[in-house]
Amino acid sequence: MIVLTHDDVAALLPMTDAIEVVAGVMKGVSDRTAQLPLRSVVPVGGDNKMGVMPGAIADPACYGVKLVSLFPGNPARGLSSHRGAIVLFEAETGGAIAMMDAGLLTAIRTAAASAVATRTLAREDASSLALVGYGEQAEHHLHAMLAVRPIERVVVAGRSAEKAAAFAEQAAAHFPEVAFSSSTDLRSAVESADIVCTVTAAPKPIVSGDWVREGAHVNVVGSSIPSMREVDDRMVERGKIWVDYLPSTLAQAGEIVEMIAAGKLKEEDLAGEIGAVLQGRIAGRSTAEQITVYRSLGVAAQDLAAAHFVLERARATGRGQSVSF
Repeated sequence: MIVLTHDDVAALLPMTDAIEVVAGVMKGVSDRTAQLPLRSVVPVGGDNKMGVMPGAIADPACYGVKLVSLFPGNPARGLSSHRGAIVLFEAETGGAIAMMDAGLLTAIRTAAASAVATRTLAREDASSLALVGYGEQAEHHLHAMLAVRPIERVVVAGRSAEKAAAFAEQAAAHFPEVAFSSSTDLRSAVESADIVCTVTAAPKPIVSGDWVREGAHVNVVGSSIPSMREVDDRMVERGKIWVDYLPSTLAQAGEIVEMIAAGKLKEEDLAGEIGAVLQGRIAGRSTAEQITVYRSLGVAAQDLAAAHFVLERARATGRGQSVSF
């Protein structure tokens, strides 16, 4: 088995490669060549949870499980809110062949999935970005959006003016060609943007669909359990919604679950899975004025494909620690 650290994952999984890895595996997800049981979430005290995400994919052939702690208070301690490990098995004999840091890999593959959806659904001339949130996912989503669209202006919005400003200042130092600003006014940030990424841990809606301009694309990312939602009913009513994996969307996407239960939405109202768009089996954006929405929950297939890519790179470059047991 090869053991790979946070630094190993950072070196071996650049965003541009992660985007292509996720795009490839999402086609398999929509072909149903992947086995993806719904994630299990175990309360472990207070607002903290442990998530268990097993799965198997056909290309590349492997299977495994992600064990990840979700601790919302960690960023205040300078730690990621997602900490854990991915164990990867090979398909021929069932051997465990790799274990690697799950926190960074999760952050990268989540942003890469949003980039795949943005590249597929957003207008090609989309040049302004609103990041609703300023944590780890905001950082990776910034890199991901810059990789797929000609972003010229970015506004970072959230409840803390100090944290939003600090994020914008740091980002401006890394990307001097982009104009950055910060705000606590979420509405004005969303209204000004061609692309919106909601990357918060908000338990209740903080972004309204009425704020989104015509022709914009929205990545709804932060809420991953049915009791949480970042966007209101109007977002669902105004936008055309594509998802990563319909079974998990119908069970765990709070706004979708609640609106279907209330009789305000039907499953057939959803546009379908992003993998099917990539394959050309269903349509993507239909008009320049359409509001497109990607509802991201994250699936184990993304973790497995990214982990396999990291493993292959590690073998080729000699990174990681080999252990026998």
